[in-house]
Amino acid sequence: MSKAVPSDLDIAQSAKIKHINEIAAKLGIAVDDLEHFGKYKAKLPLNLIDEEKIKKHKLVLVTAISPTPAGEGKTTTSIGLTEGLNIIGKKTTVVLREPSLGPVFGIKGGAAGGGYSQVIPMEDINLHFTGDFSAIEKANNLLSALIDNNIQNKTRNLNIDARTVVWKRVMDMNDRALRNIVIGLGGTTNGTPRQDGFNITPASEVMAILCMSKNIEDLKTKLGNIFVGYTFEGKPIFARDLNAQGAMAILLKDAIKPNLVQTLEGNPAIIHGGPFANIAQGTNTIIATKMGLSLSDYVVTEAGFGADLGAEKFMNIKCGYAGLKPNAVVLVATIRALRHHGGAKKDEYNTPSLERVKKGFENLEKHIENILKFGIKPVVAINSFISDSAEEVDFIKTECAKHGVDAVLSECWAKGGEGTTDLAKAVVKVAEGENNFKPLYDWNLSIEEKIKIIATEIYGATDVEYSAKARSGLKTINALGYDKLPICMAKTQKSLSDNETKIGRPRNFNVTVREFEFAAGAGFVIPILGEMMRMPGLPVTPASEGMDIDANGKITGLS
Repeated sequence: MSKAVPSDLDIAQSAKIKHINEIAAKLGIAVDDLEHFGKYKAKLPLNLIDEEKIKKHKLVLVTAISPTPAGEGKTTTSIGLTEGLNIIGKKTTVVLREPSLGPVFGIKGGAAGGGYSQVIPMEDINLHFTGDFSAIEKANNLLSALIDNNIQNKTRNLNIDARTVVWKRVMDMNDRALRNIVIGLGGTTNGTPRQDGFNITPASEVMAILCMSKNIEDLKTKLGNIFVGYTFEGKPIFARDLNAQGAMAILLKDAIKPNLVQTLEGNPAIIHGGPFANIAQGTNTIIATKMGLSLSDYVVTEAGFGADLGAEKFMNIKCGYAGLKPNAVVLVATIRALRHHGGAKKDEYNTPSLERVKKGFENLEKHIENILKFGIKPVVAINSFISDSAEEVDFIKTECAKHGVDAVLSECWAKGGEGTTDLAKAVVKVAEGENNFKPLYDWNLSIEEKIKIIATEIYGATDVEYSAKARSGLKTINALGYDKLPICMAKTQKSLSDNETKIGRPRNFNVTVREFEFAAGAGFVIPILGEMMRMPGLPVTPASEGMDIDANGKITGLS
C-alpha cells in the first residue's frame, strides 16, 4: 500500500521553525533593527537598503510558460532554488509577493510555495500576515471617502462631477456582487447617489504604488498623483487636490516595510506586496527586492503568470523605475502544461504523451525566444511531477539545447533544496556570466508604438486594433501628458494572445485594445485586451468550505 503524500499544510506545520532573530542573524541584521510580529515574523527598516551593495549582487527572476489554471510552480521553484543556491554556497534570499485572501478562500489557494519548498509560518503568510493588505485597503478607501465627502459638501468642494469618478473601493476577498453597486442612497444626508464598485485589493492602484515606491516621500508623491476624475468644467482632479496623500501614507507607514520570514530549510525570505500580473505589474515591491540585494549575494524573485505578463512587466516597468538588471531568468515549465498546450484535456494532464508534449513545446519555445530578446539566456526548470515520462523530459532537454538553453529537472516540491542543486549550478553559470540585459522598448516612444512592440515581439501578434472607446481613451492619456509612461498590458494569462482559447503558440492573429486605463500614481498606462476582471468571484465549491480550526488553534484545509 503506497504511503499517503502529506499536504502542504502538514509539511509546513511539522517543520522545525526558527526564531526570526536567527534568520536575521544570517543576513547580518541586528535584533534591535527588527520590528517583531511574534517570534517568527518581523518587519525590516528601510535604512538597511544599500545601493552600493545592490550593484555587486545577483538578481534572478523566476517566470513561466503560459500557465494552466493550477499554475506551474513559480513560487515553489523560487523557494526551492533559493534552498539549492544556499546548499552550493551562495548566500541567497527569496523575495516574493504576499498572498491575497480572495484566492486563498476561492480556488487558487495560497502563495507560500508547496511540498518541501515553502515559506513559513505558512498559515500566517496566507492569512492576514502582518496586515499590509488591510493597510492598503484602508488607504484606498480613505480616498474613496474623501471623494464622496467632497462631492457631498456644498460649501467647500472641488466641483467634482460624480459621473466621472473612476476611483473604486477595494476589499481583499472574491465577491462578484460588489463589482457594480450604487452608493449614496437613503436621502441627502447619506451622500450623492452614484454608480460605484469594488476591486480586489491586489488589483488596486494603491497596491501598485506601494510596490513601485522607493521610500515614504516617493510613496506620498505617487499617492498624490492618483487620478480621481474631472470637475464639471473638465479639469482633472488628483488625490493631492483632496490633500489625501499625507493621511494615506500614514496608513501605509508600516506596510511599506518588507516582511522577513523563513523557508522550510531556515533560509531568509522577504515577502512584500502582491499585485496581480494580468492587470498590474505582478511583482513584489522595489523596496523588498532592493532589501534582499542589500543583504545577500543572490536574490531569487518571481513575476506572476507567464513570461508574457509578469516577466515582461518586470523587465520593462519595474527594472526601469528601480534601476535593476536581472542577471538570470528561470523559465518554469511543467510537462503537464506542455500536454495542455498540445491539446490534452484536464483529465489527460497526467497521462504521458510525447506527441502532445512535442506540439505543446511551441509555447515554451516562444517564451525562450522572448527572454532572449531581453539579452538574457534563460534556464528552463522542468518542474517535476510523478506522471512525467523519461522520454518527455529528454525531449524537452534536447529541444532546449537546440536554442543554446539548459533545461534542468527540478524536484523542489519533493526534495526541497536537494532537488534543485543542479538547477542552482545552471543559474549561477548564467548569472556570473556576461549580462547583456536591455529593456524591450524606449519609454519615449508613442503609446501605440510601445503597445505594438509588446504585441508583436512578445505575443507574436501580426498587428494591433483599437476600439472606438480605446481611441478616445488614447486621446485623453495624451492630453494629460502620460504618453511617455511604460505600458502595463492587461490580458488573459491563459494564452499568448488576447483570446484564452488560443493555446500553444498562436500565429496570424491581431490583438484588440478594448479600452485604456492609466495608473498616474503607479506610473504606467494600462491597455485592456478583452474583458479583464478586477473583482473575482468565488467558485461553485470555494476552498473555504474545506477549512477549519480546532480548539487548540490548529488550522486544517489551507493550501
